[in-house]
Amino acid sequence: MNTNPSEATAPAYNRSRQAREAETLLDRIQDDFPDNPQAMRYFYDLFRRVYCQGEPVKHEGTLVGTTCIHAPEELIYAFGATPVRLCNGSYHYDQIGADFMPAKSCPLVKATLGSLHAKAAVPDTKSLELIVNPTTCDQKTKASAMIEAMGYRVHDLELPPAKESEEARLYWQRSVRRLALRLRELTGRKLTRNNLRQAMARTARAQTAFRTLHQLRKSAPALFLGKDAFLVTNAYFFDDLDRWTAAVERLNAELQLRQMEGFQAAQKRAPRILFTGSPPIFPNLKLPLLIEEAGGVVVADETCSANRMLYDMTAVDEWLLNDMVDGLADRYLKPCTCPIFTRNDDRQRRLLQLAADFHVDGVVYQAFAGCQVYEMEYRSIADVLAAQGIPMLYVETDYSPDDMGQLSTRIEAFLESIKTRKRNAR
Repeated sequence: MNTNPSEATAPAYNRSRQAREAETLLDRIQDDFPDNPQAMRYFYDLFRRVYCQGEPVKHEGTLVGTTCIHAPEELIYAFGATPVRLCNGSYHYDQIGADFMPAKSCPLVKATLGSLHAKAAVPDTKSLELIVNPTTCDQKTKASAMIEAMGYRVHDLELPPAKESEEARLYWQRSVRRLALRLRELTGRKLTRNNLRQAMARTARAQTAFRTLHQLRKSAPALFLGKDAFLVTNAYFFDDLDRWTAAVERLNAELQLRQMEGFQAAQKRAPRILFTGSPPIFPNLKLPLLIEEAGGVVVADETCSANRMLYDMTAVDEWLLNDMVDGLADRYLKPCTCPIFTRNDDRQRRLLQLAADFHVDGVVYQAFAGCQVYEMEYRSIADVLAAQGIPMLYVETDYSPDDMGQLSTRIEAFLESIKTRKRNAR
């Protein structure tokens, strides 16, 4: 566990810069929009307790940090441990990370390492027994040694550079099996067919709840806003799995009632936006918020902090332990549309399918400055969307609030161009 805090003293948590940053965002999310679903109060209160007041989240067993969606959480649950995703969206932690990270580093990586280096971070990183770090991008790969230098135990979960070949599939399966051995060594527990099946059932219930929420977002007019959808999926990073699932099921029930009553969460002709690119991670939800403050509505996303995290489910041919582990490995590799892979035709197809299914009027593509894989891929995505007549706004940004005015102007202009396009098409 970490024994090398970066700060000699820590202020009362509710007076910290990180807490003020979170509170400012939550006030905008909760107070600046009318008709928030009643079931969202669970999530508003959860984030206020944890991020604004520093209240710990109660979990069972050993805590295992993860830095990416490629870490198989069912495997961690099966060993009686609890996964906590460490990806961080705080500008405060981004600035801490900037003290020892290169200036052109991705803000997500800087903020994640900054939170691990800080004394009173959220979630509570000091109680982590292990950090599982999938070797996705170069920056996360190099981060392993830096995290270890802070006093944490790290397991590098090695990904292949491609996912189409059988060689890549076998390589990844071996990586997942090595993780299972490391978790057995950590927890002293044995992996069995029964405990893995129970873990898979728990996450399957959560995925089913998310899929229902995903389907409800297809409704036109929209039943609820994207700013709430991102808050719900971000809560999955650290909340108790069963409590989170029950809260989403309550939200789904309320949204289904709204659907029967013909409720509108946004204007009927509000531009429907598909969000993709670098992931919106609390409290850095500035771009989705700006879109909806300007009169648009984020109806769908293709990001690793929401849709990509929970949509795909595990398929098992034979309920034998080795087959279950291999099926679990496939679930985290085969359907993944992350741009880290050498070819990514699946992501292009997925975006076009989402655009069609959700009757999207335009796409907003967020690329964090320094996030090379998203920066490199945006041109091919823009060409594919343009060929289908779907307008796209490309935004390169970071965690700083300094560009809010400029971004607001660009988003307003983009939404107005969509409205003009729709008027001319009538």
